[in-house]
Amino acid sequence: MNGTGPSTNGHANGHSPIGPRLFSVNQPPSLEKFKKLTTESKPIQYPLAASIEANVPTYELPDFSALSAAQRSALQDEWYHILLSGPGVFVTKRLYKDNTLLERVNTAYSSIIDEEKKRSGKRGDHFAGSGANDRIWNSVSKHCLQDADSFLEYYSNPWLPLISSAWLGPHHRLTAQVNIVKPGAQAQISHRDYHIGFQDNESCAKFPKALQVASQFLTLQGAVAHSDMPLDSGPTRLLPFSQKFEEGYMAYRIPVFQEYFLAKYVSVPLDQGDGLFFNPALFHAAGRNDSADIMRSANLLQISSAFGKPMEMIDTYPLVGATWDALRERYEKEGLSDEVKAFVSNVAEGYPFPTNLDRRVPETAGMAPESEQDLLLRALEKGWSREDLLAEMRKMRDDSKA
Repeated sequence: MNGTGPSTNGHANGHSPIGPRLFSVNQPPSLEKFKKLTTESKPIQYPLAASIEANVPTYELPDFSALSAAQRSALQDEWYHILLSGPGVFVTKRLYKDNTLLERVNTAYSSIIDEEKKRSGKRGDHFAGSGANDRIWNSVSKHCLQDADSFLEYYSNPWLPLISSAWLGPHHRLTAQVNIVKPGAQAQISHRDYHIGFQDNESCAKFPKALQVASQFLTLQGAVAHSDMPLDSGPTRLLPFSQKFEEGYMAYRIPVFQEYFLAKYVSVPLDQGDGLFFNPALFHAAGRNDSADIMRSANLLQISSAFGKPMEMIDTYPLVGATWDALRERYEKEGLSDEVKAFVSNVAEGYPFPTNLDRRVPETAGMAPESEQDLLLRALEKGWSREDLLAEMRKMRDDSKA
């Protein structure tokens, strides 16, 4: 550079061969390219899937303990490919096999909803009108404080961390929100999800292209069916392969893309206890409930990478306090079973950063201090009381402050 301004590197009229880092709000994405991507992507065979209907693979889940480590890893390989390069969505049949447990959890949800309806204030919703559905934000914390026993059993499901880590790796953070869609409720608009999906177009356009693509790797979207969901009840509308469209966060609000979604989406019925998991960049929308009497109920899982910020804050301390005695009793009977490990993984924070490294000095053998999950596992091994564990958790939190 010289004193007259930025160098043009010899390019005529200052034009650079380097393309723009940003998508432009003034140059809409190509609908034709989107159509080609979603219609010409060749269906891929997934050998471990029980079936593939409308490009959505369905997996029949056996007992978790019946699978070897190699078999679990093979499932994760398929799920990762589906989310990244395949249709972007898959179903897990009988993710929860105990419908009695789900009804206990539904009872807890109903109590929470009834209590919250007594309070004044606006109840917001995502991509749907306020009040159209019954919604519980942060159902993880509220469920635990309402019914700790069913919470412990529900989040001891070892399939949840196996599915989550296939896409997000270790130390992911699980949050959840309940959505109950009433008969007659209208469909959502088609959309993509958190992070960039929750921005308006102008804000979205400020994020460079690489981050537009990277956003999908920070979150896994899931849903556990808490009621049967036949097609007339409006289970989630899906557009397979649409997560591969790099400009999708700029596109989904544009009317022609929404119209195309309405013409081409697919839905799959779910039974109570089934799971649905998808890439957050997949174009999707909750369907219209045309049933006469089905309250379509789902616990919506939003699972975040250790490297991303979750949408909701989870305070582990009261959750551990409410469940510790029962968890320790289970550990004494089962040892470090898949279910015990799953509960610790689903509820406690596994990533120890950010922290205060002056007060929380990393272990000699590693480069990171102890996480909440590490602390809980150590406490189980040593048989700590609830009071001793909570004291150590308070100290960990105080020492982590700036």
